[in-house]
Amino acid sequence: MAMSSAYPPLDSLLDLACRDGVDIRPTLLRVITDLYVQKPTHSGEEETQYVELALGLIDAVDAATRATVAARLGSYKSAPQVVLRKLGAVVPPAPDLIDEFFSATAIERRLILTNLSLAEPPAAANPTPAPADTIRRLESAALQHNGREFARLLERALGIAAPLAARIVEDASGEPIVVAAKALGMKAAVLQRILLVLNPEVGQSVERVFNLDLLYDEISPAAAARMVAIWRTAAAPPRPRHAPLHWDDERSSARAAASAARHRTARGHDVAPTRARTNER
Repeated sequence: MAMSSAYPPLDSLLDLACRDGVDIRPTLLRVITDLYVQKPTHSGEEETQYVELALGLIDAVDAATRATVAARLGSYKSAPQVVLRKLGAVVPPAPDLIDEFFSATAIERRLILTNLSLAEPPAAANPTPAPADTIRRLESAALQHNGREFARLLERALGIAAPLAARIVEDASGEPIVVAAKALGMKAAVLQRILLVLNPEVGQSVERVFNLDLLYDEISPAAAARMVAIWRTAAAPPRPRHAPLHWDDERSSARAAASAARHRTARGHDVAPTRARTNER
């Protein structure tokens, strides 16, 4: 892996790369990315060198490194699109992404959300903020520690299935709530209050709330909108068709109605002759 004088601080890293048992590829990718974004413009040689090095390293590094690099390039105006697309390629197909996201670590979730930000924008990239009353009711439910009501409101506000809304509320890490808040256009201060009281597993850790607050600032509304669109693919199970309590209820009811009708007819026949006999007298 040859390096030009465009990246002189990397000489020591390249020396380490030659030693057995030392994997410096994650560090190398971070360093060359940091050096790359420090300059507002690049020569053709520098651009080519960074792209070649980054593309050769992305597949070999861990999720945390990819998330860090994606975040750094995501805020750089002239980041090379080929590298961004390479970073974005780690996102699985939409049907698989729901379980992938919920089973991921906090770092991996950040990576998924970063890659969603780098994906091609849909027709309506930015979500429409939720009505103020919806946000107020969500906050009120959280402050009352009413997770069930919060999930019900979230289900309606996002247009997602009830089991998924409950899964978002009960998540012990908290990233799904942050995504929902971003998609709804919730203010950061409101989200902080919700995080502190809604789920004890999240709120009891000041560090976790702080990191989730940072995540809220990092992810874009478009990324949150894409994730919610993916969540909507998890359709609610179909409601069962109405059926009588007992299998023959309807048949029994029909028999009873027919019997009643025959009884009324029979009574009519009995009454008529009696009246006739009475008149003859």
